[in-house]
Amino acid sequence: MLMTILLAHASEGDKEAAYAAVEQVAQQLKRVHVEEMLLPVLVQLVVIILVARLFATLARRVYQPGVVGEIVAGLVLGPSVFGALFPQVFAWLFHPGLPNVPHALADQLLTSLFGVLSQLGLIFLLFLVGLEFDFGHLRWHGKAAFFTSVAGIACPFTLGLVLAEWMYPHFSDLPKVGFSLFLATALSITALPILGRIMMELNITRTRLGTITISSAAVDDAGGWILLAAVAAIARAKFQAWQIVLMAAETVLFAGALLVLGRPVVRWFASRLAQRTDAAITVNELALLLAAVLLCAVATNLIGIFAIFGAFLFGAVCSREAIIRDTLRRRMLDFLTAFFLPLFFTYTGLRTNVGTLDSRLLWGFCGLVCLAAIAGKLGGCMLAARLGGFSWREAFCIGTMMNTRALMALVVINVGRDLGVISDSVFCMLVMMAVLTTLMTTPLLLWAMRGTELEPYILASGFLALSGKKRQA
Repeated sequence: MLMTILLAHASEGDKEAAYAAVEQVAQQLKRVHVEEMLLPVLVQLVVIILVARLFATLARRVYQPGVVGEIVAGLVLGPSVFGALFPQVFAWLFHPGLPNVPHALADQLLTSLFGVLSQLGLIFLLFLVGLEFDFGHLRWHGKAAFFTSVAGIACPFTLGLVLAEWMYPHFSDLPKVGFSLFLATALSITALPILGRIMMELNITRTRLGTITISSAAVDDAGGWILLAAVAAIARAKFQAWQIVLMAAETVLFAGALLVLGRPVVRWFASRLAQRTDAAITVNELALLLAAVLLCAVATNLIGIFAIFGAFLFGAVCSREAIIRDTLRRRMLDFLTAFFLPLFFTYTGLRTNVGTLDSRLLWGFCGLVCLAAIAGKLGGCMLAARLGGFSWREAFCIGTMMNTRALMALVVINVGRDLGVISDSVFCMLVMMAVLTTLMTTPLLLWAMRGTELEPYILASGFLALSGKKRQA
């Protein structure tokens, strides 16, 4: 990778110098002992896990899911709070450097290492999310899920285009087409993994409303990533419509092949487990299942819609088999919750610099961005669900859950900044929008649940039980 970058920016006369520089870097890396790299990683892991659990516990005390606390933990640990208050300690902890290696290279190595670990956690989370949902409801409500997913992209995307047209004169140094399309795409994202985890904590994963929402969110996320790929291609002046169509077709073919070929194997495996008195899964069988999850992630990574969707689709294929679902939940959920998930949520927030908005105009734009995001996603999905046959209260619950954006939106926002289609101030607006739409999800859902099918499930989850208070039935 480093050699490719250096050679791409080197003229013919500089090729030998570029090769020499790469060789020098390689020699420097060879002198780094594994233990020297492991030490800062271990220290960071200790801090991230403990702080994440602390904020997750505090979040539960104010009726927010633990994932919201982990997002806040990342933002607090990041450059906007901890880095601003204690810059030297922040640099020592999260940018420590390595012996005999240039500081910039060492920092990139450690960042990449944590990025890979966090993505692995996200892949297994999406597998469990897919595993937890009852897609049988789609036989009766597939139409509602389809229209909800379409509205969940079309409405915020349209509002984003309109808002971008109004905002652009104040950001005229940016490419107009890229700015407009990216802002619209950023408003269209639904945070599938965080929404899934919120729903798991509330015990509504196998409800009718939960299934409609997660199915719509999955379609929205896949559509959002395809839109993002198109925007990136346009920003790089390499847009080819046939590549986008091919990506969508390959996704549909992969999902169909997974259903046709994977379902019989999953049923056979479930019957094998059912024959055992304790329904226990062996280490070898668990290894094969984990390998299958990773292979599906490889497939969607090669397609170009990100590895997490392959894991989600494989979980969905396995979701009908209760014995597999219960067995894997016991074996995987606790470690995933305690280690991988805080690492993903917190470290992604850790790398996000919220920054400041330094004028009333920018604060006004920030408010409009948040308003457009909420009106487009929550309002659009609510109306679509209402037209699909749900009551107004049920439709509001669906729209509220679809409005969750969180760190998946932050990932998209970082892509936009890297592409150079948004400025630092617009980046800050979108970050605030992502955090706000996540924070408002649970309070609105708890307010709207009364009289819907969600109410008994949420009460049974124990989510509302705070220390010293008994849960009310």
